[in-house]
Amino acid sequence: MALLLALAMGLSVWGVFAGIRMYRADVKLPSDLVLALEVGSTRTGAVDSVVDRLGMRYAPAILRLMGPKLVAKYRSKIDLAGNPGGLTINRYAARRAVYGFLGGFGALVMITKGHLLLALLLLAFGAFWTEVGIWSAIRIRKDVIERTLPDFLDVLAVVVSAGLGFRQALDRVSMKYEGPWADELRITLRQMDLGMGRREAFAELRKRNDSEQVAMFVTALQQGEELGAPIVDTLVSLAKDMRRTDAQNARRKAARAVPRATLVITTFMVPATMILLGAGLILGSGTDFGTITGN
Repeated sequence: MALLLALAMGLSVWGVFAGIRMYRADVKLPSDLVLALEVGSTRTGAVDSVVDRLGMRYAPAILRLMGPKLVAKYRSKIDLAGNPGGLTINRYAARRAVYGFLGGFGALVMITKGHLLLALLLLAFGAFWTEVGIWSAIRIRKDVIERTLPDFLDVLAVVVSAGLGFRQALDRVSMKYEGPWADELRITLRQMDLGMGRREAFAELRKRNDSEQVAMFVTALQQGEELGAPIVDTLVSLAKDMRRTDAQNARRKAARAVPRATLVITTFMVPATMILLGAGLILGSGTDFGTITGN
């Protein structure tokens, strides 16, 4: 009876964490996914892992169970992460199936043995391990883009002032750079080559990147195009504003780090130092603890 109860609990928790919503219709991917998959390899090379191969056959079922809204939400997250390791929504579903099965099965085993804490940890692993990877990739990628963008704008302004058109200069400079920002620009240029308008392509660039500086870059380009402002002056001014924003953010992070460091020092380092000093004084004094304890 206990085993059946544990099995029911595990299946129910798996259903909750998998985001089960019973849709009979197959999930149809949007028409622009072909383009996204085609240029997504520009971001990061696909890594064919054992987990992907094991779970790929179950990916369509997971996508149906998740429902269209949840699929669209996670597709947006994967775009923000920059398709790390060639990650697509199908690979995400495959990994969720494998990790969810491993976590749920391990939790059932631990419940039958009475290890509730380990069961909870295994359930958390099955539910959130894939999410942790995506969240980490989003954060790292955003930091790299924001560090790269000001220098990129300076170089782009020099190339444009040398006489090249903005489209040609953007292509030339992006080919000389490496990293997520250059990858994003190559995707944008490819979209324009395939017929997408410049304004729409840069709007998609802003959607794919959860970065305030990228939003500033796109907004400045669109406003400069509407107002007829010189593109070189816009790029130089934008680079200066981004560096000023970076400096302000660095000061804020440093200000937040000081109380944390003080808390760690007062909570752990000061007591540990006092204990070490006291123990050293007592041992160095040659006190016979046998006379004190009566032994």
